[in-house]
Amino acid sequence: MPTQEEARVKPKSNLDFRLMSLTYKFRDFIKPRMSILEEAGIKPGFHVLDYGCGPGSYIAPLAELVGKSGKIYALDIHPLAILTVQTLASRKGLDNVETILSDCKTGLPPDSLDMVMLYDILHDLDDANGVLAELHLVLKPEGILSLSDHHMKEAEIVSQVTAGGLFKLSVKGKRTYSFSREEQA
Repeated sequence: MPTQEEARVKPKSNLDFRLMSLTYKFRDFIKPRMSILEEAGIKPGFHVLDYGCGPGSYIAPLAELVGKSGKIYALDIHPLAILTVQTLASRKGLDNVETILSDCKTGLPPDSLDMVMLYDILHDLDDANGVLAELHLVLKPEGILSLSDHHMKEAEIVSQVTAGGLFKLSVKGKRTYSFSREEQA
């Protein structure tokens, strides 16, 4: 029986990551990410975490929405994802982007984020409950967990996110689900 540490999901191989990045470029050309971000309700000045940022498909349009007064944190388990986002931010002059290499913990202070984006990653999380607890911790009391995962059915998404009593569904959009924080006693 593998230990808890051995059971953790390992990052994709570099080749797999590069292939995924290539397919995302094609996807983003056909369906730009801005329409999803607009549905999420991101406003100027927001502090946003892109949890499982991958190659950074959402970073440039997100920077446009949060503006210079906003802050973007891009977290991923894969070192190539972090390097790709850092390169993108540098090339586009996005000074408000900070990367985090992690498989769960954000290292961010409690109640510090206006929104967390959990896009196309929930189905792949080894410890979804641990991640949701971490996201609950770092979201402001009025913060939003914006979720989209085309690998899962609506009932699975809502059930998995609300089961622990940390979040409740507040808005179901065309492509995203917005969850608000439940206050813990």
